[in-house]
Amino acid sequence: MKPESFPSKRLLFAPGLLLLLLSLLWKYIPFNIMPVILSALGAFALLAAVLWGREQQRQQSGLANSICETMDALMDGREPENYHPYEDSQASKVQLKLMQFHDKLQEDGRQNRQDKQAIQELVSDISHQVKTPIANIQMFTNILQQHQLTDDKRKEFLTTMASQINKLDFLMQSLIKMSRLETGTFTLHMETGSLYNTIAQAVSGICPKADQKDIQIEVECDSRLAVRHDPKWTSEALGNILDNGVKYTPKGGKIHITVRPWQFYTRIDIADTGTGIAPEHYNDIFKRFYRAQETAGEEGVGLGLYLARCIITLQKGYISVRSQAGKGTVFSVFLLN
Repeated sequence: MKPESFPSKRLLFAPGLLLLLLSLLWKYIPFNIMPVILSALGAFALLAAVLWGREQQRQQSGLANSICETMDALMDGREPENYHPYEDSQASKVQLKLMQFHDKLQEDGRQNRQDKQAIQELVSDISHQVKTPIANIQMFTNILQQHQLTDDKRKEFLTTMASQINKLDFLMQSLIKMSRLETGTFTLHMETGSLYNTIAQAVSGICPKADQKDIQIEVECDSRLAVRHDPKWTSEALGNILDNGVKYTPKGGKIHITVRPWQFYTRIDIADTGTGIAPEHYNDIFKRFYRAQETAGEEGVGLGLYLARCIITLQKGYISVRSQAGKGTVFSVFLLN
């Protein structure tokens, strides 16, 4: 009910109107009748004040009851029956704030559950990833301790153990990087600098692996091109994409890097002649620890592309991919100018 519909409120204006009327007509009213009129007028004003006070008390009681009913409904997980969001009243305004607060609590609860599930999945993924190299190291250690082996066999086992230790170290370093990126505990050092130098640094990191497979790497980039970016982390992201390309490109293949300045972005295309990616897996390849079944035999833990996307996204850029099975893949990195 709107405030202007209360009868008691209108009663408050009646004495004032009567006083105004009396002031205009006082000289026409007999003097002996004036005290009677004033007494009646005072009694009328007193009655109006009492009625108004009772109406205010009723409103406050109604507001308290409405708030309690709303809170009871929200705590029971049901929609309040007396909720009228489009009504212009104090109760509706308070109810609206309570509903907004309830929605915020619900959203925070959902986010907490999602975060807890993500942590559980991460712990499970890490446990799965470290289990194999640790088991291999333990097995070879026991063999070396309990058996008499030839020098060649001992050297073979030690080489295998070193490989597993390197894999474990690579996993730990990747997890540390992932943790820093996800928790925001690292600082981007954005600067306008040579993109050619950043790409050269990324290429130098994967040259030994490329040489082992006789993979040719070509770079088409203007050495004078300057882009605002973090050289260290951008080199890390590009290096992860290049490493992925070398890993899944057959021996004697080729990787071609092309840089094209656009109006708002600078586009870096990294094209390989590898095995390709099925379209239904375009999004999957950027998930942490994702490994396609057909590439399970290749070295890696499934964090490279995930880290690359995180790094580029934090610089307000993005990565897209297009591929054709058996013919190769093109990763396109877009850096904001």
